[in-house]
Amino acid sequence: MVRRARRILRRLQRAYPDAECELDFSNPLELLVAVILSAQCTDKRVNEVTPALFDRYRTAADYAGADRSELEECIRSTGFYRNKASSLMGLGAALVERFDGEVPDTLDELVSLPGVGRKTANVVLGNAFGIPGITVDTHFGRLVRRWGWTDLEDPTKVEHAVGELIPRRDWTQLSHYVIFHGRRVCHARKPACGACLLADQCPSFGAGPTDFAEAAELVRGPERERLLELACEPAGGAR
Repeated sequence: MVRRARRILRRLQRAYPDAECELDFSNPLELLVAVILSAQCTDKRVNEVTPALFDRYRTAADYAGADRSELEECIRSTGFYRNKASSLMGLGAALVERFDGEVPDTLDELVSLPGVGRKTANVVLGNAFGIPGITVDTHFGRLVRRWGWTDLEDPTKVEHAVGELIPRRDWTQLSHYVIFHGRRVCHARKPACGACLLADQCPSFGAGPTDFAEAAELVRGPERERLLELACEPAGGAR
């Protein structure tokens, strides 16, 4: 299992050499806010909203003292804006009261903040502080179960199970690779099995169309041509 998991990791490294957090940010607070806004919302939409938001609210104190109606209007298009506004205002207040307005850099402290769970905390730790963490979102959980790395559903248990297969130094980047692959190739309803560079390593091969031409139509993203080329290599795909 460890050998197969690390073979998959190496192939994903080839497929997505530029994989990174797709949320735009310039400091830990901005990333934390962006991740909270990304709940039930696309990263693209969040990135459209955050430039004006970050220009208006620059510190934790700004969120703590925000006018609720103005903040809600700023983030309305991300959905669930009332709940998200409450989370951001509560987050700002907690940061000011307990951490001198700074975002903490430990998992326990981060998850103690309003609106912050393990997934959000690991995104911030890995991408803002360089502290390895595994981000178990819906894409990540779906793919690692399809690959047979675990059959667990609970995100925390999935995080620990995968952490036993992959070196700690690779946890953050693994999260990016898996999420990229889930968005581009291994879709929830109809994975592009026949055009997947992991086809010969995947016990779930056949969950989607296995014909290369049919599957190729399902592959998305700016890396599409490279992904299709890799899928055609003898060790990288179904053909």
